[in-house]
Order: sequence, then C-alpha cells, then structure tokens
Amino acid sequence: MTAFCRDCLSDISPGAAQCRKCRGHRILAHAELYELSIAHLDCDAFYAAIEKRDDPSLADKAVIVGGGKRGVVSTCCYIARIDGVRSAMPMFKARTLCPHAVIIKPNMAKYATEGKRVRALMRELTPLVEPLSLDEAYLDLSGTERLHGMSPAKTMAALANRIENEIGITVSIGLSCNKFLAKLASELDKPRGFAVIGRAEAVSFLRDKPVGMIRGAGAALQARLAKDGIMRIGQLQDADARDLARRYGSTGLWLHRLAMADDTRAVDPSGEMKSISSETTFDGDIARFEELEAILWRQCERVSARAKAMELGGRTVTLKLKTANFKIRTRSLSLDAPTQLADRVFRIAREMLKRETDGTAFRLLGAGLHNICAAGECDPDDLVDRSRAKQAKAEHAMDKVRAKFGGEAVGKGRSLRAQRHSQQSPGRRGV
Repeated sequence: MTAFCRDCLSDISPGAAQCRKCRGHRILAHAELYELSIAHLDCDAFYAAIEKRDDPSLADKAVIVGGGKRGVVSTCCYIARIDGVRSAMPMFKARTLCPHAVIIKPNMAKYATEGKRVRALMRELTPLVEPLSLDEAYLDLSGTERLHGMSPAKTMAALANRIENEIGITVSIGLSCNKFLAKLASELDKPRGFAVIGRAEAVSFLRDKPVGMIRGAGAALQARLAKDGIMRIGQLQDADARDLARRYGSTGLWLHRLAMADDTRAVDPSGEMKSISSETTFDGDIARFEELEAILWRQCERVSARAKAMELGGRTVTLKLKTANFKIRTRSLSLDAPTQLADRVFRIAREMLKRETDGTAFRLLGAGLHNICAAGECDPDDLVDRSRAKQAKAEHAMDKVRAKFGGEAVGKGRSLRAQRHSQQSPGRRGV
C-alpha cells in the first residue's frame, strides 16, 4: 500500500490519518496508486461553481442554473442537490423541491471561457486529453513520470489543486487502468474528491453494482435485461459470453467485456463527442418566424462557444423543433467544409427553420453541430467567397473581447434583437 497527501503531495505512511508536513487530512492510499495512468476529471457542479465564484454572497445558498417555467435545470450546486434537484430536471419541479434556491440564467460564453482554461491546464500535462464536455475529460498520463517528476496520481492531485487555486472551482478525479473504470471512480467521491479503482479489485468492485452503472446501458437496455432477470453486473460476469451474444447480439459481448472491467478504448484527443448542441424550451408556444429566429441565434451562439472552448467543430448543422403536441422535428444539412462559427451555423439553421415555420406552434428549439472534427479543420479560407474569411476574423475578435470583459461585452445586431425579443416577451424564456 502506498499513500500521499493530496494537499502537499508528500509521501506518507499508509494508515496515517494526517500529513506530518502540512497537517492535511486529505490522504490518498491504494496498493496500485503509482501504477495507474488513465484519469477522468470532472468539474464539480461547473456552471453553479462559476456563478458562486463570481458572487461570493451565493457561497452558502442553493443555486440552480436554468430558467423558465418549462425549461430544465442546466446544473445545480450540491446544496440544491440535498433537496433532490438534479440536472435536466424540469424547472417547475426544481422550484417545488427547492423554493429558496437562487435561479441564475446560463451564461454560456463565460462557462466556455472557463472550460477552456481548465482544458489548457490539462494539456500542459499530456497531449492525450479527450474532452467529453466543457467540464470533463479523460487524460492518459502514461510515460509522463520523467516529464513531471512524479507519478500520474500525484500529477492529477497537483492539477486539482492548481485548478482550485487559479480558476477558483473544484474538481473530482477518478484514476484507474482504463476509461470505463476511471469515469466510475470519479463519481465515487464528490465533490473535491479523488478515487482509485485498481486492476486487481475491478471485477469484485463491479460485482454488486447495478447494470445501469455501465455507461451506455440506458433505460431501454436496462429494462430488457431486467426482463431476463439481469439487474446486477455480477450476473453479467457469471453469464456465458456466447449466451449473451445469442440474446443481445454485439451488445451482449460489449456488456460482458465491461462487466469484466475490460475496456481497450484509448484516450483519443479527437474526442468521443458525437455532437455539440444547445436547446431551449419556451414558457409559451411560439409560431412566428421572427421570434423563433431571434431564439435560434442565441442557441447558435451557445453551440459556437462550446465548440470553440473544446477546440472542435462540425461538418453537419442540425435544427431541432418540438411541437406543442410534443412531436419532434429534426433537420440537418452537411457543409462543404466544417465550421465552429456562430454566424455560419445560424445561416444554415435559419434556412431550415424558414421551411418549418408553417404556422405550427413550437415549444422547443435547438441547434447543433454533428460529425465532430478538430478546430484546425474548420472554416478554411474560401477563394470564391472572400466574405467568409472576414466573418471568421470578426467573430474571433469578438470572442477575445468577450473573454476579457464578459459574455455581454460585445455582440452583433442579431444578439441585440434577440435580447429585445426576450425583454418584450417574458413568457418566452427557457434553457
């Protein structure tokens, strides 16, 4: 068994309750502590943490980031979670559970800027960083001991301390031998936690866990497995792989591999993300194109901010609409070259929106980028359309101003029109 202090990184005797050097109590001990190199980092209640950092008066209050009567919770702090509030919960339910909560509308430009700062610190440690969202990523620190003069475990502990000191938010870390186990570990000790799952204990650790703990085993698959009497991962471990394949096809083999803690996926800097999107549910149904257009611009700005923060783009623009009677319409268009620019996403999505505004009342609108690619592939100069390069330069210049002075410091005419629409029609808010 090896152990060190998470505060000062000093090696300590296993079993010690306190660090002799700094008197800290955050001791990390594990038999495989210095052998594991795959990590998952997750920022704790990211949006809410940023809002609390920027407004110290919120420190001991329940904070929900979201909005609108028919919107959903983007995230909430751990104080609100005590009352049962959760991400993606309808706002009306969150308000009922936690009536004393402070409700804050999302500021995606600010969150994207801070997410980019966190990612930059990760990339100082290893080029093998795989973003999952603005606030979480996998890291592969294999072979970095000589570079940093310490084990991957200590490197991740130092990173957590640096994020807390320089950015003012906390993170939780999971460390293991593969991505599946690292992500599971990061969920074991929140917030401000650091958990380790070693190779030797992995199968026994998983044995009594519900099958829903396997990432990708959604409600439909869980229901199908439950119908066959399979509710615990241990039952998948005991089952014959060939029998599972006969019952569930390739999904059965995949379930058996993960149940046995076998995950061979590499940490891929190009990312596991399949899409970047933003959507909003309205307080009241909307049919007019002009109103929908203003809301669409805000969603495209959010998609662009997230894409830029993660240094990604997309080859396909998507539009999502939900009618008043809950029927979903999804439209998409592939581009001649990938993009991460709000203006270009908006122009494409706007044309699709035009075709859908036929008098139908909608309760939700969203925009997104699919077929994700690296930022370096996005928005190449067009020898025919010179205006595209000018638009890209102008948008990136505005991004720099927003990053320095705040998300609302500068905006296009569309942003101002969207803001006026929102102020004039208070019944049309949401996230």
